Amino acid sequence: MLTSKTSPATAHHDGETLRLVLRRAELAACLERFVPGDGMHPTPIPGLYLLRMSQAGELTHGQFEPALCVVAQGSKRVLMGDDVTVYDALHHLVVSQNVPVAGQVLDASPNAPYLCVRLDIDLADVASLVLGMGRPVGVPAGAAKGPSRGLYAAQTGEALLDAVLRLVHLLDTPDDIPTLAPLVVREIMYRLLCAEDGWRLAQIATPGSQGQHISRAIAWLRERYCEPLKVEDLARAVHMSVSSLHHHFKAVTAMSPLQYQKQLRLQEARRLLLMSDAADAAGVGHRVGYESASHFSRDYARLFGAPPARDIRRLRQLTMGRS
Repeated sequence: MLTSKTSPATAHHDGETLRLVLRRAELAACLERFVPGDGMHPTPIPGLYLLRMSQAGELTHGQFEPALCVVAQGSKRVLMGDDVTVYDALHHLVVSQNVPVAGQVLDASPNAPYLCVRLDIDLADVASLVLGMGRPVGVPAGAAKGPSRGLYAAQTGEALLDAVLRLVHLLDTPDDIPTLAPLVVREIMYRLLCAEDGWRLAQIATPGSQGQHISRAIAWLRERYCEPLKVEDLARAVHMSVSSLHHHFKAVTAMSPLQYQKQLRLQEARRLLLMSDAADAAGVGHRVGYESASHFSRDYARLFGAPPARDIRRLRQLTMGRS
């Protein structure tokens, strides 16, 4: 995993080919042409989104769902628990679990905006592909036993970049999308699985694996985030011991089940407060599962840097400034 201590933003690999440099430039030119302005833009290809930011931004919180992010220009960092992952035009990001994160565009300007392709990952399709490959996607020697992080960065190779570029080029020929896009998406997933870090994605999609057990635990928490959490009930629901659940859950998400639930609650509270001018912070805190208003305000300020009222006022001022 790439961290802030090993930021790829200034990295350059000696073996990088001119073809790879040209492919990245071609992808950046495509995104400049297809993306009308800043923000995340859906496309006619299901699950494919194009992102553009013309300036470095503040840290924003949200939920990452399984996806591949390939940067054509600029760089970004993502915080999950205590982990910091930086990715850029040399490195893609793979998210294999539903995880609460904070993200920040680091390198962007009006003349050289941050440009990124995001492709949703269907874990059922990945599982089918793993089964059909005819060979196991093994954990390399020296890798830690058990499930790996549900989010990782890896070097973007030529085969993967070529496939992503072909998928984006299909936007020029919309009649070809229904037939060809699923084939190219399947190739992209295959390239991810065949890469050096492909075992990380395969773990989550392998039936009966600890990674899949943690996927079920995450789904259970997302459905019941506002309810009081008894870890024994969660462990029983996913057929794990309490100690095994704690160990493997933290290995995947960089946080405990209780910390994960707290992130879900606070991010939902922030969304609810932003939606309504009349929303009462104490009432919203109670709605997402907090019994104490002071406890809610304290946790909220710890995550977002300010108490609810001040934070929401600042966010609305930022939104007004961009409009």
